[in-house]
Amino acid sequence: MASKVTNPFVFLQQVRTETSKVTWPSRRETMISTLMVLVFACLAAVFFFASDQLIAFLVELILGIGR
Repeated sequence: MASKVTNPFVFLQQVRTETSKVTWPSRRETMISTLMVLVFACLAAVFFFASDQLIAFLVELILGIGR
């Protein structure tokens, strides 16, 4: 099976053509999305911390081990 070798110049032309078709987000959309990711990451961290503390408390209460 012969592999198809593309000329690097042709490849770069194809890349430029494809990237021109992309609809890039605006600066505002990027900032809002970034802020949402950070907020939800913080909320997830708080949720998992609280869950871990609750489970540790229950294990200690039930089994008398831990901490």
